[in-house]
Amino acid sequence: MKEHQNIESSKVSPLGGDLKEAVGGFVVTVIGVGLISGSFALAMKEKGFAKKIIGVSKTKASLQKAIELGIIDEAMPLEDAVEQSDFIYVAIPVDATIPVMKQIMDLVNDKQIVADAGSTKFALCKALETHPMRKRFVATHPMWGTEHSGPEAAVGGAFKGRACVICEKEKSDTDAVAVVENIYKALGMHIIYMNADSHDTHAAYVSHISHITSFALANTVLEKEKEEDAIFELAGGGFESTVRLAKSNPAMWAPIFMQNRENVLDVLNEHISQLRKFKSSLEKENIEYLTELMENANKIKRILK
Repeated sequence: MKEHQNIESSKVSPLGGDLKEAVGGFVVTVIGVGLISGSFALAMKEKGFAKKIIGVSKTKASLQKAIELGIIDEAMPLEDAVEQSDFIYVAIPVDATIPVMKQIMDLVNDKQIVADAGSTKFALCKALETHPMRKRFVATHPMWGTEHSGPEAAVGGAFKGRACVICEKEKSDTDAVAVVENIYKALGMHIIYMNADSHDTHAAYVSHISHITSFALANTVLEKEKEEDAIFELAGGGFESTVRLAKSNPAMWAPIFMQNRENVLDVLNEHISQLRKFKSSLEKENIEYLTELMENANKIKRILK
């Protein structure tokens, strides 16, 4: 890992040739070949950060499609893939991540690097905290995604301009963290550091509640649509953007909601409280309070410009 230590000590530019020289000979394994892992694999190829990318998935059809699309070069069973890899990237549903990650960490040596892309971090970090190879794991969450899934959803340039959270940096080897940081930066991301508990709290507010709200609104409209066939004909851009996330894969999001259950419940309670305020203002025909609620919501412009 001498090259990786040089990345940290010399503080090379994340876009410089040194990074490509250091990791360009990497064999990279992606566990899961869907939206995030597929887009990561494409980005690693585009930047020349991997001489070979191996795919691991429980679905043979997904592996075949990933090969056809040029996302991976070869498919292998997990044990064989890990044995041949310098860098292992895990992006699968969070309920499957913990057992799979334990299996991976039992196989890696102190020259290999493992990173994940899960939307929850506390349960995973807790599960691995006493593992003897914990230092080779870097817990990350690239804050990007779409409502699509599968290898076909993978796109190039996906991570540019987005944030990536790294959790429990101090529990990972400095060379492993340096490689992961520099790869994400080279993909155009900026890094935010958090403990795992804080990450899950913030993710509930900025990501998880948005998906639940979108699912709920879609169900509301679908229920009403039974009575009014024209409702979707009238739907405009605002409706489409609001319910877009309702097309997200339940197999991925149900485990996220359950794993981050306490935080999501807290956010839901606050969200329901806000909805009740709007309901009350309408019931009482209180236009002043209704306007006040919306004017207060307008303050989000200071954050989202």
